[in-house]
Amino acid sequence: MSITLTFAVPPFGLAPAPSFSLTPVDGADGLFTLVGDGARLFLLDAAVHLPAYAPELSDEQADVLGLTDPADAMLLVVANPGASGTTVNLLAPVVVNARTAVGAQLILEGQDLPLRAELAAA
Repeated sequence: MSITLTFAVPPFGLAPAPSFSLTPVDGADGLFTLVGDGARLFLLDAAVHLPAYAPELSDEQADVLGLTDPADAMLLVVANPGASGTTVNLLAPVVVNARTAVGAQLILEGQDLPLRAELAAA
């Protein structure tokens, strides 16, 4: 089942579109595609694949998403599959307010997180 998300600013690499579709990939727990205007990104649910990943959002970032309760935040990371393995972007996660379906790709300032972290095989 797909979820329609609204982004005030489209995620990096996707063209502006009125809405984006977040769809689970069948048979791959915590893996999603985010599609908007002909482009697609792969996203991983950090709670499933990176349980120790706990970035901090600024008050301004939480306000943009209308987040008042951390439990409402769905934390996703962009996955980049490659010939030698998959990397994930930990510096700029996609955060979705699960209550309102409003999302944003946020750059985490002041946090020492990599743009391309190797994803360990499960």
